[in-house]
Amino acid sequence: MSAEAMVFLFGVIVGAGLLFVKVFFVILISDLEVDYINPIELCNKLNQFVLPEMFVQAFMAFIFLISGQWIATAWNLPLVAYNANKVMNGKHMFDATEIFRTLGQHKKECFIKLGFYLLSFFYYLYRMILALVNDS
Repeated sequence: MSAEAMVFLFGVIVGAGLLFVKVFFVILISDLEVDYINPIELCNKLNQFVLPEMFVQAFMAFIFLISGQWIATAWNLPLVAYNANKVMNGKHMFDATEIFRTLGQHKKECFIKLGFYLLSFFYYLYRMILALVNDS
C-alpha cells in the first residue's frame, strides 16, 4: 500500500469520526430545541468535544500538507482558519446562559460542518480507492 493510500485511509477514518461527532452535535441541539435536554447539560456534553474536533481537523490538514496532498490541504485550510479564529476570539465553547440566543447560529454552523465533513469523507474515499487502483 502506497503512502498516498495510507494518508487517504487515515482521512477516511478520521472523516468518519468527525461525521459521527457532528451528527451527535446536531442531535443534541435538536433535543434542546424540543426541551428534551437542559442547556447546562447540553453545553457540558458538547464542550468536551469542541477542542478535540478542532485539533483533529487541524492535524488532518497538517498530515495532508506534509504528505504533499495540495488539494486536500487547500480544502481543509479554510475550516482550520475558521476554527483558529474562533479559538483566538474565545467563541469556540458553548455557553449555557447564551445558548438560546445563539442556537440558530450554532445549528447553522453544525449543518455546514456536517456537509463539509460529508464531502470530505467521500473525497478521501475516492482518492484512497484511486491510489489503491494505481498501485496495482
